[in-house]
Amino acid sequence: MSKGIKYLLISLPTSISPSGDHDEALTALRSSVTNDYGSVFPFPIPEFKIGSLDALVQQADDFAKLEGACEGVVNKVGDSLRSILGGDEEKIAQLKTVNDKPADAYLKSFHWNKVKYRADKPLGELVDTFQKEIQSIDNDVRNKYNQYNQLKTSLANLEKKQSGNLSNKSLSNVVDSSKIIQDSEYLETHLIAVPKQLIKDFLKSYERLSPKVVPRSAQLIDSDDEFSLYAVVTFRKNSPEFVHKCREHKWTPRDFKFKDGGREEEQKEVEKVRKDESKVRNEALRLGRTAWGEAVMAWVHVLALRVFVETVLRYGLPLNFVCGLVRTTPKLFKKAKASLDVAYSHLGGNAFGRDKKGRIVKDDSAMSADMQAAGHMGDGGDYSAYVCYEIEIQ
Repeated sequence: MSKGIKYLLISLPTSISPSGDHDEALTALRSSVTNDYGSVFPFPIPEFKIGSLDALVQQADDFAKLEGACEGVVNKVGDSLRSILGGDEEKIAQLKTVNDKPADAYLKSFHWNKVKYRADKPLGELVDTFQKEIQSIDNDVRNKYNQYNQLKTSLANLEKKQSGNLSNKSLSNVVDSSKIIQDSEYLETHLIAVPKQLIKDFLKSYERLSPKVVPRSAQLIDSDDEFSLYAVVTFRKNSPEFVHKCREHKWTPRDFKFKDGGREEEQKEVEKVRKDESKVRNEALRLGRTAWGEAVMAWVHVLALRVFVETVLRYGLPLNFVCGLVRTTPKLFKKAKASLDVAYSHLGGNAFGRDKKGRIVKDDSAMSADMQAAGHMGDGGDYSAYVCYEIEIQ
């Protein structure tokens, strides 16, 4: 959803207009917000199958938890896209669409998707449908994102081996067979990466580091800005002690075995992992785009169901209500909400009154009694005199 936009999803009885007509009630809602604080769009909600009051109260709690789950998945998918795209908000915005249009446009023109979510099903079945869908979206995105991260890490490690310093990079492109004693029963060549500042100490002391180090065998193989790589020959049976002493002196023994074609094999592995990483990255982006849109769609539909259930609990039967989407900004949000509170505080019964200056005040004790009488205690947020939910998707 576009940044700098905040929404209120409002349900009111059609009795807010003198005629009780749905369209006139929507006009009344628009006039109570005014263009100074935001815009109001119709948000049509179908009538669903209503069971017992006890079942409805339980379903209200179920939908509250389900909405939280949907919001969580939307945010997680968004975070995954942000991570893959390195925080490029322009590219992220291009992928965040619902039915191939911006989420703001989707909300403003919302209609219940009767093909995907059958409105003639009992509310309990709809709860199960949305739970399974949002869990499936979460699992698919998480698995693909983990796969991408693993390949990204593998590629970074392989590239580091090719571009690091002589203490950690691959030596396939550095050491050739002529520098290594191979297939000897008694002698072994050790490759030691020595920090530049310790070279004098190394050359002065390596021969005495352990028994049976071949005198004057240290041979410079390569150097970089930080290390010089030397080949030193010892007798095999003294190799462990020599390697241990090197580490004590802060010289880095490199574990290396020469292999014909090793350079080519390493390069092929890098190219393979690079291609795999690019392929899975594109798959993750495609999946993330689809998943974000589907998760937002599920979230908005669950919100519609919350509004419907809360409307029944709050206003009772027969159902005569109007639902509107108030589009505003974070800066104007409080003023839009205050304007609605002034216009519809009477719907809260004894829970709302006015002080001597005519300002809206809440009676907490009366509010609690009214909410209990309605059979629903809300979801822990501020109690409104009318059905009202905030929406803000990053």
